[in-house]
Amino acid sequence: MSTQNETVAETQAPARTAQHRRYLMCRPEHFTVSYRINPWMEPTKPTDTAKAVRQWQDLYDTYVSLGHEVELIDPVPGLPDMVYTANGGFIIDGRALGVKFRVPERSGEERPFMDWFAANGFDVVEPVEVQEGEGDFLLVGDTILAGTGFRSVGDSHRELGEVFGREVVSLRLVDPRFYHLDTAITVLDPVEGPGGVDRANIAYLPSAFDDESQRILAERYPDAIHVSDEDGAVFGLNAASDGKHVFISPRATGFAAQLTERGYTPVRVDLSELLLGGGGIKCCTLELRGGRR
Repeated sequence: MSTQNETVAETQAPARTAQHRRYLMCRPEHFTVSYRINPWMEPTKPTDTAKAVRQWQDLYDTYVSLGHEVELIDPVPGLPDMVYTANGGFIIDGRALGVKFRVPERSGEERPFMDWFAANGFDVVEPVEVQEGEGDFLLVGDTILAGTGFRSVGDSHRELGEVFGREVVSLRLVDPRFYHLDTAITVLDPVEGPGGVDRANIAYLPSAFDDESQRILAERYPDAIHVSDEDGAVFGLNAASDGKHVFISPRATGFAAQLTERGYTPVRVDLSELLLGGGGIKCCTLELRGGRR
C-alpha cells in the first residue's frame, strides 16, 4: 500500500532544467502593416511602431535576464517583417539553410539573413525550394518536423533532409490562421539526450493539422500537450522554450496552466502589436545552433 508521501511524489511534475539558448532577433524599427499576406494582417488598421519596439524590447530583456544570448541583425528600411527572424533561416550544428519566401513582399529579406549567417561563422546553404525557415521547420531531438500547406512546399522537406542529414517528418497545416508550423506547435524541450531530457516533447493544436498529420503527431508524441482552440487563436503556441521557461502570450491562460502542471514555468510576454503582422514570440526568435561565438 502506498504511503501518502509516495502518492504525492508520483503526482509531482518533473523538475525541469533551463538550457542556455542563443537567439537571433531584429528590432522592429520599421514595423508596420502595409500589405496583407496572412489572415492576421489588416493594412487599414493602424499600427504603433513605438509600441511594437517596446514590446519587442520586453522579450529581448526577458531572454537576457534568464541568461540567454541574443544576437541582433540590423533592420532594413522597407522590410517591415524582418522582425520575424524565425523565418530567416534554419540552423543546426553551425550550418544555416537560407530561405526562399513564397510571397514577394518578403523576398528582400533573403540576402540580408544569409549575409548575416556568413558573417557570423555559419556555413550557409542557399535554398533551391520555397520554404520559410524555422517558421515551418522545428527541431525536436534528432527529428525535424516540417510544415507545408500554405508557405513551404513539400519538395523543401526533401532538400532539408539532404542538407542536414536528419529525419524529416512532413505535417500538413489546414487552417489559414496557422500558416506556419511554429504557430501550431511549440517545442518544449530544446535539448534531448545528455544534459537534457530523455525524450523531447511538444505542445500542439490538433485542429490546425489534417487527419494524417494528427495521427503522426499522436503516435510520435503520446505525452504531448494538446492546446485548446482558444489558446491557439491567441497565438499561444507561437512560443519559445529553454526546457524550463516557456515564453508565451499572456492571453494563453489555459496553455499556461497546462505547462505548470507539467513542471514548466510560463513566462508571459505581450507582443500584441506584432501579432497585427501575424507573428508572436517564436516568430521573433531564431535559434542559433553552433557557429562562431
